[in-house]
Amino acid sequence: MNTARLSPARIAQAPHLIDPIFLGSALRTSPDLDRHLGMSLWLKDETENPIRSFKGRGTSLFVKREVSATTTLVAASAGNFGQGLAYAAVGAGHRVVVFAAETASPLKIEAMQRLGAEVVLHGRDLDAAKAEARAFAAEQGFRFVEDGAEPAIAEGAGTIALEIAEALPALDAVFIPLGNGALATGMGCWLKHRSPQTRIVAVAAEGAQCMADSFAAGRPLETPAVDTIADGIAVRVPVPFAVTSMKDTVDDVVLVSDDLILEAMRLVRRHLGRAVEPAGAAGLAGLIRHRQDYSGARVATVLCGANLTPEQIAAWLPPD
Repeated sequence: MNTARLSPARIAQAPHLIDPIFLGSALRTSPDLDRHLGMSLWLKDETENPIRSFKGRGTSLFVKREVSATTTLVAASAGNFGQGLAYAAVGAGHRVVVFAAETASPLKIEAMQRLGAEVVLHGRDLDAAKAEARAFAAEQGFRFVEDGAEPAIAEGAGTIALEIAEALPALDAVFIPLGNGALATGMGCWLKHRSPQTRIVAVAAEGAQCMADSFAAGRPLETPAVDTIADGIAVRVPVPFAVTSMKDTVDDVVLVSDDLILEAMRLVRRHLGRAVEPAGAAGLAGLIRHRQDYSGARVATVLCGANLTPEQIAAWLPPD
C-alpha cells in the first residue's frame, strides 16, 4: 500500500507543472441561488477545459512529475479520468490503455478514444474493469495508474482549493464530491494547511457508499454493488491510500440520493445556465441536504464534470 502523505508544499508547486489550460477555472455565483439556499455560495466550475472535468489537473501533474521514460500507462475509468490521462500522456508520447465498464457512457468512451486512448470494455462496473486493468498491466509489465492511489493526482486536484483560497476570504465549509477520493483529499490537504477553520465535507452517493463506510470505520470496506446515476463517483471498492488520506483531510462524509443530485443539477442549470453531470453536482446536493446547518454561512463547492449525452440532458434537465 502507498504510505506517502499528501503535501501542501507539492500542491503549491503543482501549478508550475500542470498544463495551464486546466488552471484558473471560474468561481461562479448567483444571487438568486444564494437566496434560495440562504447562504453565500461559490461554485468552482471545472467544466470549461478540453475534457470538461477537473481530472486534467491531477493527470497532467502525474505525467509531468512521475512518468519519465516513454511507457504504456494502464488505468480504469468511468470516462473523465481516462480522458485526463489520455490528454496528458498521449501527447507526451505514452501509450494509454483504459479499461471501462461495459455500461460506461458512450460519450465518455468516444472522448477517451478521440484523445488517443485505447479503450477496453470489461465487467459490470468500474471496479470490475479496474481489476481487469490491474491484471493486464501486471501481465504485460505496464504502469498501472489508479485514480485515488497516486499522491500526484490528488495534489493536482488540490490546486482547485489553492485557487479558491487565493480568491476568497476564509470559508465556513467546502462540499466536495467523493468518488475514488483524489478530489476530496487533495482539496482537503490544502485547506487544512491554509484555512484550518474551513469544514471539509465530502459527498458520496447513497448508491455508492463504500467510501463513506470506509471513512466511518477508518479502514477500506467494500460494498457488493453500486446503484446511482452518478457514474463518476460510483465506487464499490475503496482505494486504501485515499481512505488513509481522508483521516487528515476530510471532516465529514455525507450521502445524497439520486433525487437530490438531480435537484442540484437542475438548480445549476436554472441559476447558472450550465449542464453538469450527476457526479459534478454531488457537492451541491450534499449542501442542499444540510442547508439548515449552513444558514448564512460562506460555502463553496466544485462543479467537477459536465460530460452528458444529449439523451441524459433530455431526461435529467428538461426545460423549465
